[in-house]
Amino acid sequence: MKFAIIKERKNPPDRRVVFSPEKLAEAKEKFPDAIFKVEASEIRIFPDEVYANNGFEVSSDVSDCDVMLGVKEVPIEALIPNKKYFYFSHTIKKQPYNRKLLKAMLDKNIEMYDHETIVKENGARLIGFGRYAGLVGAYNGFRALGLRDGIFNLPKVEDLPDLNAVKAELDKITLPNIKILLSGTGKVAGGAKEILDHLGIKEVSDALYLTSQFNEPVYCRVDVMEYNKRKDGKVGDKYEFYKDPSGYESNFMPYAAETDYFIAGHFYGDGAPFLFTREDAKMADFRINLVADVSCDIDGPVASTIRPSTIADPFYGYDPQTETEVAFDAKSAITVMAVDNLPCELPKDASEGFGDTFLEYVIPAFFNGDKDGILERAKMTENGKLTERYAYLQDYVDGKE
Repeated sequence: MKFAIIKERKNPPDRRVVFSPEKLAEAKEKFPDAIFKVEASEIRIFPDEVYANNGFEVSSDVSDCDVMLGVKEVPIEALIPNKKYFYFSHTIKKQPYNRKLLKAMLDKNIEMYDHETIVKENGARLIGFGRYAGLVGAYNGFRALGLRDGIFNLPKVEDLPDLNAVKAELDKITLPNIKILLSGTGKVAGGAKEILDHLGIKEVSDALYLTSQFNEPVYCRVDVMEYNKRKDGKVGDKYEFYKDPSGYESNFMPYAAETDYFIAGHFYGDGAPFLFTREDAKMADFRINLVADVSCDIDGPVASTIRPSTIADPFYGYDPQTETEVAFDAKSAITVMAVDNLPCELPKDASEGFGDTFLEYVIPAFFNGDKDGILERAKMTENGKLTERYAYLQDYVDGKE
């Protein structure tokens, strides 16, 4: 089996890669029957010569490889027919902008394995960049706070070499006595929590958070059963909620009345209640004035997120009364950080973390007969057709949705 580390071609450029040179060398050592080739790239965080120095062939032609390993969408014209591809295709939710990409993969007889579809038997995702999105998102929120209020000046993450340097910058700041709410329990929220804990911010229970004021910064982490409740007043069940959220409504406003800085690290499922609406944000007791929306669902559960922002220009303001965008430091505005490609700011660490899990779960499946069903569950297309698991995308492919 011959694997290619392919060049990232999407614009704006993404410097991440599935395997660092060191992790690729480890993969070769563990699986001597695997052949790894690296497509030359001038933008990758790890230079071509480092791969070459680790004994890997670097070439502009990888058409002799069987499996193509990338990060972001591959442009249609760069797809090589009859290959296996791994990358984030952004098609499993029927994203309109990538319908042609999925159709092209079917037309070119490509076996597609989306990184998002690499899951356990229970559907839990195995790999991804979630932790790094949470790390950078939380940091960016504090950076916005410092700039807006003139209390400190943190540098951009993209200007720092690695996560250790990010944390070293945080060691230099002193926070005001703010209350911080973090939603979610997955990898994204875990990354954000890592930043909060590094800053030494005290974690408090939701009961204490909702009823007390403090003389130091504190944070509270909430799950879906804290910020949602059953409409009939009965005790909620999160597994019931995940299966069918229609019997639930938002219980977020008590938290909004006690929160200065909200970090949105939750997963938002179809049909779930919005956390807060535009009308909610107009309420006199709505206290949130800073949002780091790592989840970044546009015009969705976090009403202040009206568009994605960019690494170059990460902050904007949302005026709740006029429901319009204003300057990020405008009076009475909610300052919003809604960068939708946060891990790109930390390409070295994100790539190293991604490679750890890819080597643990995916590469072995090619050599153990896929005994855990990793590849079988992840395979979206085969022989020019959608697999049974992803047959729900047929209307999307046909342009009927």
